[in-house]
Amino acid sequence: MDKLVIEGGKSLKGRIEISGAKNAALPMLAATLMADGPFRLHNVPHLRDVTTFVGLLKELGARIRDRRDQKKALELDTSTVTDTEAQYDLVRQMRASILVLGPLVAGRGRATVSLPGGCAIGTRPIDLHLKGLELMGARIQRAEGKVTASATRLAGARIWLDTPSVTGTENLMMAAALAQGTTTIENAAREPEVEALGQMLNAMGARIRGHGSETVVIEGVKALHPVEWTILPDRIEAGTYMMAVGAAGGELELGPARMDHLEAVIAKLRCAGLAIEAWGDGVVVSRRGTRLRAVDIKTMPYPG
Repeated sequence: MDKLVIEGGKSLKGRIEISGAKNAALPMLAATLMADGPFRLHNVPHLRDVTTFVGLLKELGARIRDRRDQKKALELDTSTVTDTEAQYDLVRQMRASILVLGPLVAGRGRATVSLPGGCAIGTRPIDLHLKGLELMGARIQRAEGKVTASATRLAGARIWLDTPSVTGTENLMMAAALAQGTTTIENAAREPEVEALGQMLNAMGARIRGHGSETVVIEGVKALHPVEWTILPDRIEAGTYMMAVGAAGGELELGPARMDHLEAVIAKLRCAGLAIEAWGDGVVVSRRGTRLRAVDIKTMPYPG
């Protein structure tokens, strides 16, 4: 698509179905590498990043039946995974590919991930992932634009994240789930997608508490098992449509959507003059002739 043409002047009206959260789907797809067998994921968004990650899992050896067109579902069998290297051609398309690092080294003893642009790791958020894995006993090697982590079995550790990295928290939480002993992650990311990943891992047999808070404690277990799981609705998509009502006026019903995942956004939009209320499994947002008010906004990590 070369361009978008928007003709304004019309208010919005109707119901919009909110997709599953991409930022929850990607780490959950990575988590399937931690147990051999059949997984079924529901409410999977039909987005390019998800398709790329599915391609990565297939390259590692997973068998996948993509039913997103008919039933918004993916059926995965990870018992056939034999490879432990994420190749450059796929990694360069999506930086979230780093999420396979923790599951592979914890579950299969070794992981190699290609890095776009060579080995300038210190300038990228991946250094948090590697420092955490090193504290857990992984051997880290960097060569030819790739990073390799290996360990017979990871060991529990106390990890402080310099910044509350979402993918860093997720990667280390997955790795710690199969480590020997207890791991504590301080200054962890608190996003709903991190909490949801912890819930899925616990359903797989992990022992995690505090996911969704600043301190996550993981007691390692010897093995995990496959599960059937539903991905939570995308709060970013829901928030975007709320703002569209603010811009164009009218009323939209958005669902499924979690108001508790959008508290900061909803508070600011209400201050600006929008009406937002719970509705069924989602929210209804409206602006009818109301003149919007200016509000001050400071961006912060979730829940800010």
